[in-house]
Amino acid sequence: MNADSLGFLKKILEAPSPSGFEHPVRKIIARRMKSFCDEVRQDVMGNVIGVLNPAAPTRVMLAGHCDEIGMMVTNISKDGYVYFASVGGQEALPLIGQRVVIHAENGPVPGVVGRKPIHLLHYDKDAANKAPKIHELWIDIGAKDKKDAEKAVAVGDYVTVDAGFVRLRGNLIAARGCDDRVGAFAVAETLRLLKKDKKKLRVGVYGVATTQEELGLRGARTSAYGIDPHAGIAIDVGFASDYPTMNANITGDISLGKGPIIAKGPNINPVLGAMLVAAAKQKKLPYQIEGAPSATGTDANVIQMTRAGVAAALISVPNRYMHTPVEVVSLRDLEDTAKLLAATLLRMKKSQDYTPTG
Repeated sequence: MNADSLGFLKKILEAPSPSGFEHPVRKIIARRMKSFCDEVRQDVMGNVIGVLNPAAPTRVMLAGHCDEIGMMVTNISKDGYVYFASVGGQEALPLIGQRVVIHAENGPVPGVVGRKPIHLLHYDKDAANKAPKIHELWIDIGAKDKKDAEKAVAVGDYVTVDAGFVRLRGNLIAARGCDDRVGAFAVAETLRLLKKDKKKLRVGVYGVATTQEELGLRGARTSAYGIDPHAGIAIDVGFASDYPTMNANITGDISLGKGPIIAKGPNINPVLGAMLVAAAKQKKLPYQIEGAPSATGTDANVIQMTRAGVAAALISVPNRYMHTPVEVVSLRDLEDTAKLLAATLLRMKKSQDYTPTG
């Protein structure tokens, strides 16, 4: 991956963006899109929409959500400890002992998620033998009492784990919120690649960094309604099965470094799905196949059901340790995802019938 694209990826992965609090990452994405899109706009839901070739009669939507799971302050105890709830599918165990940042009105406030020391847990067998619930954890910001804590933070403030971008061996990276800033990255990177071949592009491309996916695919639902696309491709992360405790019989046999995942199933339009596979084969890009026998739980689900129906597809970047502060993905898979999307879009005709045939 070139240094410019890698720098953009690092910026968006380190920008706090829990669902409903996406404005830090939205600013970065919008600024990036403006350098190669014909137009860039943001809607009332906060979706960032970059458009190439807007006059084309056929509209194709790309959707990668820019929000991440996080927490929100729900109570401050009389002793000054901060209690919180999950924003999205946040699990309690990975939070224990983590450094966190509370995004308060007057700026970020550092804190730590505390727990009774292991030396003392044996005095409480229930606590020692069961995983804690989110509401049983607390954040220590060093406050003397409630009054002191309220000088810095307030109920309703968003919270993120203080875990940044890390390079691992080979082409792997680890970061909080790869789900799904890597999808938003792939959308922007695809637009950048298409800009170079814009004269060959025969369809209008609407690249969307969608919001509030983790709370029910909300941004994709509203932006798809507004764009009214003929086809839409969601870019998300998918479960890798190449590490201990994973079961390929459940997730499929998916590995990092072997290419993006192309989904097949009722959420996927067979004509559009076949176009993705054909483009991968023509460009000799690696890819993996995922069987998705029901709703995918991604932006592809609501895109498909927009208005009178949209031809939908899903490409996923293989991801280890999803919904933890140390999600791991391959830079090579991410590059190949953008290349595959660009190749597919450049193959599209001015008009295309996506009606499934027998």
